[in-house]
Parts: sequence; C-alpha cells; structure tokens
Amino acid sequence: MSICELGLIGCGNMGSAIVRAAVKKIAPSKVLLANRTAAKAEVLAAELGCQSGNNEDVVTFCNYIFLGVKPGMMEDMLKPLQGILRERYANACPSCTSENPAAGKLTQPEKQMASFVLVTMAAGLSIAEIQRMAGGAYPVIRIMPNTPVSIGKGMTLACASPEVTEEQLREFEAFMAETGRLDYIPEHLIDAASALSGCGPAYVYLFIEALSDGAVECGLPRQKAIEYACQTLIGAASLVLESGSHPGTLKDAVCSPGGTTIAGVHALERGGLRCAAMDAVKAAYDKTCEL
Repeated sequence: MSICELGLIGCGNMGSAIVRAAVKKIAPSKVLLANRTAAKAEVLAAELGCQSGNNEDVVTFCNYIFLGVKPGMMEDMLKPLQGILRERYANACPSCTSENPAAGKLTQPEKQMASFVLVTMAAGLSIAEIQRMAGGAYPVIRIMPNTPVSIGKGMTLACASPEVTEEQLREFEAFMAETGRLDYIPEHLIDAASALSGCGPAYVYLFIEALSDGAVECGLPRQKAIEYACQTLIGAASLVLESGSHPGTLKDAVCSPGGTTIAGVHALERGGLRCAAMDAVKAAYDKTCEL
C-alpha cells in the first residue's frame, strides 16, 4: 500500500461527513478508511472510491490521521498503535524520537513517510491527552466540527500543537475547505465554543420544529411551515454575518412600535427563550468538562 494523504479511523457520522468533503479536494484513491466494524468502512470506501483497511494501515500509510472515535474509546484504540507511530519516525531518521519527532534532517521521501499529523475530534480530550495516548509528542490538530459539514455549511473549531508546521496547517485547511467555516481558537476555549457550535444544530432543529408547529397551528401546511422556518433562519443568520450588525440591532429594526413582531418577541421573552438557550449551552459545556 502506498502513502495516502488522509486516513480516517472511525467512520461515524462526523468522520464520514469530513471525508465526503475532503474527497472534493483530493483524489479519493489517496484516502484510507478504517472502522471497528470493517464492513462500514468498506461500504463508505466503495461509495466514494476510497481505500479501506484497518487501524494499523491508517497509522502506517497516512499523512493526516483523523481520529473519529468516541472519547471513551480513544485510549484503547491508540495504545496498540503506539509502536507503529514510533517506528515511522525511527525508520525515517534515527535521531527522530517520539519525544522530539521533528529532530533530524530528513530527505523528501523520508519526510513523506515520517511527517504524520493526528487530527482528533473527540470532545473533552486535550491535545496533551491525545499525545500521551499516542505515546509521543507528535503533531496534533484538535477539531470540533458540527454536522452541517456534510453539506459544506459547517462550523469547525481548531487548535494545533506546536509540533504542527505552517505547511501542515495549510494542507489541513485544504482538506477542510469544502466543509464550511474553519476558525482557530485557543485550546482552553474550545470546549466552550463547541457547546455552542458543536451542539448548536440540535438547538436550532428544535427551534425550527417549534416555529413550524406554531405556523401549523395557525393553518399553514406542514411542509410550507418547515420551508419558511428554515429559510427565515438561514436569511437572518446570513444577515448577521454579512452586515456585521449586532443581533439586537437587527431585531429592533424588525420590531415596529405596537406591531406584530414585538408581540411575538414579548411571547418568547415570557416563555424564557433566552434563559433556556443560555442554559442549554452551559449544560453542554458542563457535560463536556465531565468527560
């Protein structure tokens, strides 16, 4: 098996969504997929034109190793792979060690074989914890994407260990270009940000459903109600981003004195919408801290 640009261990919803976006930028034949249930990786590989293998294949042959497993499974998954990761550096350059993987001068083929990056999307696991589980101070990029990455409209938070080079970051960004927005954030803020953007789609789906339920009660057909609710959220969110205006300012512009909109806003305030939304983000953050 030849060197692959990207590998994925764990073909769950998020990992699969990222791969679907990545193959729009890189050749599917340069992507290697693995999963605890091999058939799942094989089906996705066949659909996208990628290769499939096992965990050992991914860490042996892939330059960017996406870790798409649950936080509680990460250590058990990485422990058997420590030797392979260490050997990649040892074989490429005797002076390269897991403690100092960037040491030594490598030829270009050696760099290709040795220069891997671990990309983790496990909630609650720090870069330092991933390096400990992997057995060395290897380059690690920590990301927290959300489900809309599957249609190129996602929000992905990212931070990187000092071992990741600028060139590696640019390559990583190229893989992620079709997933939506990517923003680097200090690691100590990533859990708080993920409680908003990572969990947020679920909150938005509830709001869409509630808005459409209200419209159905008023007599609107269900499909029309869902369509109008969705487009209203898309348009309102886009206006916030593109105008740079504070949401409160835009809200005030819609609320005419004595009008229908301010009556609706009053009803939302009476129902505790703001407090409930704040509580949801805080509850998700607290749960992440417990992991």
